[in-house]
Amino acid sequence: MQLRYNVRLYPTPVQREALTRAFGCARVVCNDGLRARRDAHAAGLPYVSDGELSRQVIAEAKKTPERSWLGEVSAVVLQQALADLNTAYRNFFASLAGTRKGRKVAPPRFRSRKDNRQAIRFTKNARFSITAGGKLRLPKIGDVNVRWSRTLPADPSSVTVVKDAAGRYFASFVVEVAEQPLPPIGAETGIDLGLGHFAVLSNGRKIDAPRFLRRAEKKLKRLQRALSRKAKGSNNRAKARTAVARQHAKVADARREFHHQESTRIIRENQTVIVEDLAVVGLARTRLAKSVHDAGWSSFIGMLEYKARLYGRTFHRIDRWFPSSKLCSECGALAESMPLSVRSWICPCGAAHDRDVNAAKNILAAGRAERLNASHTRGRDGACRPGGGQVRPPHRVAQPDEAGSRRGAA
Repeated sequence: MQLRYNVRLYPTPVQREALTRAFGCARVVCNDGLRARRDAHAAGLPYVSDGELSRQVIAEAKKTPERSWLGEVSAVVLQQALADLNTAYRNFFASLAGTRKGRKVAPPRFRSRKDNRQAIRFTKNARFSITAGGKLRLPKIGDVNVRWSRTLPADPSSVTVVKDAAGRYFASFVVEVAEQPLPPIGAETGIDLGLGHFAVLSNGRKIDAPRFLRRAEKKLKRLQRALSRKAKGSNNRAKARTAVARQHAKVADARREFHHQESTRIIRENQTVIVEDLAVVGLARTRLAKSVHDAGWSSFIGMLEYKARLYGRTFHRIDRWFPSSKLCSECGALAESMPLSVRSWICPCGAAHDRDVNAAKNILAAGRAERLNASHTRGRDGACRPGGGQVRPPHRVAQPDEAGSRRGAA
C-alpha cells in the first residue's frame, strides 16, 4: 500500500526564489491548459486531448517570447501540473455521468498566486534524490535542508513540495510499503464519536476532547483584530496575515498529532474496530459547525482505516441511521426519543445506561452482526454459499404515527 511521509524543508533564500518560480510556472501551465480547453469548448471544437494540450501549453509555448521562461524549471513539474488538470477534468466528467461516488464535483478552476497552498510534484523521471548528507536534491533548485523525523522505509516514487499559508515548506514523499501485521488479539471495540468526549469506546474508556481551536480562540481573536486594522496591500498586513496562518497551523498540527496517537493506540489494542458512518458535511452546516470541525472526525476515521489495513486489523463502518443511542444494549428495547440533553437513562428492563457507552456497545454489536451476515452469505473467496441466512433482524416498517420523525434524533 502507498503511504505519504511528510517532512519539513528549510530552503535557502536562493532556493526559495527558485521554488517560487517553479510554483508560478506550474500555475501558469495549468491555467493555460484550462483556458485552451474552455476556448475550444466555446468555439464548438472537439475536446483537446491530453497529448495535444501538453504540446500546446508546454512544448510550443516554450518557443514563444511570452513563455520562454518555462524552460527555467524542470519539465516534469509542468507535466505534473497538466496531469492534475486532466485528473480534475476526469473527475468532473465522471461526476456528471454519475459514475463517481460522493458529492458532485465542480469543473476545474483557475489557480491563483494568492492561494493559501502552492505545490509542485517531482516524479522519478525528474531524478530527484536524497543525498548522503540527508538533503533533498531537486532539479534546478538544489540540495534543500530537511528535518527528518524518521527514515523512509523504501525509495519514494514521487515527492510533492508544498508551501502552506504560514510560509512553511514541506516535502511529501509517496512510498510503497508492505503490510506489517501485528500479533492477533481477541479484543474488539465500537467507537462512538462525540463533542462532549472526543470518543467513547465500548469498554467504557472515554477520550476527552482536547478542543484545540477553542483553546486558541483568544489568541486568534487578538491576531485577527490586529490583521483587520492593517492597510490592504501593506507589508504589515502581510506580516499579520502570516501570524494568523501560523497560529492556525499550530492548531492543525496539534490536532493531527492527537489523532495519530489515539488512532495508533486503538489499532494496537483491538483486533476489530467499528465506527459509525457519520455525515460530517451535514453536521458542519449546523450551529455546532465549529465544534465539529475542531474535532476532525473524518481525519481520525481515515487514520483508523488505513492503519487497520497496514497492521492487519479489521475496520468496519455501520449505517449512520442506526439508532445506537436509543437502543438498550442489554435487552434491545428501542426508546421512543432520546434528546441530546439526556446523558444517562434507565431502560424498563432495569439496566442503567451512560448514553455514550451504551451507543458504543450498540455500534460494536451492530458491526459484529453485519460482518456475521456477510460471512454467512459470502465466503472469504467472494463466492456465495448456500444456506446462509440473515443473522441481523430486518428493519421494522415505520408506524403511521412515526411519519415525519427526524432521522437524526438518534
